[in-house]
Amino acid sequence: MITSRRTFLKTAALSGASLIIGFDGRRLLQASNASAVGSFKPNGWVCINSDGTVVLTIGKCEMGQGVRTSLAMILAEELEAGWTRIKLLQAKPSADSDLGTGGSDSMASSWKPLRQAGAAAREMLITAAAARWKVDRDSCKAVDGAIEHGASGRRLDYGSLVAEAAKVPLPENPPLKAASDFKITGHRIARIDGPDIVSGKAHYGIDIKVPGMLYASLERPPFSGAKVKSLQENKARAVSGVRSVIKLPRGIAVVASSTWAAIKGRTALAVEWSEPPKDAFDSDAHWKKLETASREMGFVTRKEEPPPGTGAITRTIDATYYYPFYAHAPVETMNCVADVRENRCTIWAPTQAPERLQKQVAQLLGVAPADVDVNITLIGGGFGRRLGVDYGVEAADVSRAAKAPIQLLWSRADDMKQGHFQAASVHYLSAGFDAHETPLAWKHTKAGSFHNISPLDPKEMRDAAWYQDWSWGCYDVPYAFPAIQTAYVAVDLPVKHGPWRSVFAPSSVFARECFIDEVAEARGADPLAFRLEMLKGADVIKTGATTVDRRRLRRVLETVRDKSGWNGASINQRRGHGVACNAYAGRTYIAYVVDVSVDHENNVRVDRVVGVVDCGLIVNPVGVEQQMEGGIIWGISSALKGEITFHGGSAQQSSFADFGVARMRDTPAIEIHIVDSDAPQPFGMGEPPVPPIVPAIANAVFAATGTRIRRLPIRPEQLKHAPA
Repeated sequence: MITSRRTFLKTAALSGASLIIGFDGRRLLQASNASAVGSFKPNGWVCINSDGTVVLTIGKCEMGQGVRTSLAMILAEELEAGWTRIKLLQAKPSADSDLGTGGSDSMASSWKPLRQAGAAAREMLITAAAARWKVDRDSCKAVDGAIEHGASGRRLDYGSLVAEAAKVPLPENPPLKAASDFKITGHRIARIDGPDIVSGKAHYGIDIKVPGMLYASLERPPFSGAKVKSLQENKARAVSGVRSVIKLPRGIAVVASSTWAAIKGRTALAVEWSEPPKDAFDSDAHWKKLETASREMGFVTRKEEPPPGTGAITRTIDATYYYPFYAHAPVETMNCVADVRENRCTIWAPTQAPERLQKQVAQLLGVAPADVDVNITLIGGGFGRRLGVDYGVEAADVSRAAKAPIQLLWSRADDMKQGHFQAASVHYLSAGFDAHETPLAWKHTKAGSFHNISPLDPKEMRDAAWYQDWSWGCYDVPYAFPAIQTAYVAVDLPVKHGPWRSVFAPSSVFARECFIDEVAEARGADPLAFRLEMLKGADVIKTGATTVDRRRLRRVLETVRDKSGWNGASINQRRGHGVACNAYAGRTYIAYVVDVSVDHENNVRVDRVVGVVDCGLIVNPVGVEQQMEGGIIWGISSALKGEITFHGGSAQQSSFADFGVARMRDTPAIEIHIVDSDAPQPFGMGEPPVPPIVPAIANAVFAATGTRIRRLPIRPEQLKHAPA
């Protein structure tokens, strides 16, 4: 359900007494009656109504990660609320809000403010009950949605206390529960919105219907600078249900009474575009630029000189790794409903960036952001793609021209060809050894994209932090080489690109974790044992803004070794084991052991994955397991299935037929183990499972075939020399 703060608070005030506490991530805010409505604009709020219902606004977008359940659990825990009495509302953006969802930050950023809000409400209710009973406040406690007085056995439900509690001053630092007292946190809880999702009651963006709504399909230029050579406008208008054909700077929209009519009308339009220029973007040519750039110095993101007394390097090995373009390919393609009326606009959109959408639509229409009302729907797959808001701006543009509410729906081909792609990159790595085969030096240079076309707001200054952001998994290498040098080389990329699930880490971790296996092989060492050896030394290292705790990384590696029954990587038997690990942003630590088999046509199958994760304090183990499983299947897709290629400035793939993704039949046996963590708070799980799974698969393929995988996705022809 979606509502505005103003409407919600007015409704609460009119329906009787309510205790309302807001929070903006920095401080608590109290508004207990109608007079406070005008000034009460926190990012989130908690309302306890007189019937005992607890309403929590969700300031994060739900796109399958289960964040709504976990946030509700945090509140219920600290508030001592009855779990079944909590209702959820989706917050809407305003001038001072920050409702964006990305970076796997929802749990970490919400943990403390949500607990404080719940604790404040709990303490205010205790004070109100003690005052009514005229007893010592310390003799009262909150239990399951009520305040109890142990000495007398009296009990008051929260709903009966809200009028009095609303008059209690907001506590500045309400006491938080000790972890040992948690009753909900850490327990397995089914998703609070699960029944609605599986029964079809839940509404995604694609399900939105408003009175008088028309449907639009937009024909966009296939490459930058493309011009219309010809089109069959009369044929498009002749399609039953087509209302209009609208020419806009961003493309040609066919507006109709149904989605099918809009799609048929667009097909009938038969737009012919101009030929691409000879120098139009081509991914084969781009690979060559990236490969050349990977041998340049670039911007050095980390440099550690060897300590005095370090021996001389007598042997060096090196390798170059190639990571392709990928599409996001969510099940729900981009879509948005926009209703532009005079100087106002109402939007319904599955977006990860509601404030960005509000701002850009306001700029398009020449109105204030406050005049753009953004309603956030459930998202059928985000993966960073919906941090871009192009589809919402398009919908507003079409609605303005059509003078009617419009649902703009992207086709699967639109989604494949016009997305913000995960950028290709090339990685050059080398390692140096002394005469005793001791590893002494590590070098990793990443040649990747230039931040010129991205859905994110670009930084004005490209400083060290900028280059490090684009080389996660490269500059924060956790292994203890005496000498380390990492660098980033920016190569111009004239196609849309931007965040993908786990942003910039997958390519770097793929190269790093595969090459560390090559280093282990050069020493004749077991790859898992070698990693543990190279994680000795200082327990905690800091590089740039990232702090890596090697103890946590060692622990997930040791655990996955034990849980998987690791006995070394078998070679040349068409079955093999592979290992990889990663410290994601220094917060979430994951290790995988993967078993693969390779058939006689050189098709790779992932048979089993054992994953171990330390993501800090666990709120809901079910959510952690689901994110791990989803990340593993996502990684199987990128390791073994599709890639995006470009020719003539355009993406060549258009459907799941030519951009493959893992299906149910590709799903391996998956075992997830969550280690107990001494971290005081939860950390993200949406992105961290992705980076180490691909190199674990690639390393397992080497163990099975003796062929090193240095280019993705893995194709049978790469293994044509694999031993039988």
